[in-house]
Amino acid sequence: MKYLVEFIGTFFLILTIVVTVGGTAGAFAPIAIGSILMVMIYAGGHISGAHYNPAVTLGVFIRGKCSAADVPMYMIAQILGGVVAAFAGKFLLTGIADAAGIPATAPASFSATGNVAQAMLAEFLGTFALVYVVLNTATANSNAGNSFYGLAIGFTVTACAYGLGGVSGGAFNPAVALGVSTAGMTNWGNIGFFLISQLAAGALAGIVFKMTYSGDEDE
Repeated sequence: MKYLVEFIGTFFLILTIVVTVGGTAGAFAPIAIGSILMVMIYAGGHISGAHYNPAVTLGVFIRGKCSAADVPMYMIAQILGGVVAAFAGKFLLTGIADAAGIPATAPASFSATGNVAQAMLAEFLGTFALVYVVLNTATANSNAGNSFYGLAIGFTVTACAYGLGGVSGGAFNPAVALGVSTAGMTNWGNIGFFLISQLAAGALAGIVFKMTYSGDEDE
């Protein structure tokens, strides 16, 4: 069941990204994206932990809150959710574009204001911030039972999308990178830059959490 929850949450996150960024939401797209992530976290957090992001799964694994057996299954569910959402969003968006005369896809994510190095740094920083917040709000015993974790994580994505999205597109999630590539919203040649930056950031966030967290231990 937890793998299905990961699929569903990732699906709606990436569906929202495709139809808002590629549609008419404009500057409001990051608000919609952060909001859908927030509500899907509240919906699935008690079942799967609501990662919806392979970089988060990697960080949670390094932190010690996800088993080695679950890691590949979580990532597969997330990637499948992203790819299916890309096809669904593209279908919905094409209908909207035909009716309203708007572009069917957004500009390539790495064609904004930055070069490859700048885009990789933006993706690294945004993903690190996201995974760091997840670990400290949703996995720390000191914050166990809190009701703000979904809001904190959703707003992290919103803030980073506004702050860094103009440089890299603001994916901060390998499943999102695969989803927007499938939807034709960025070139497949960019996928390596996305994945390297995001997974490295997720791993570092897990390491930093273990180095800095001094609250109640899990054992």
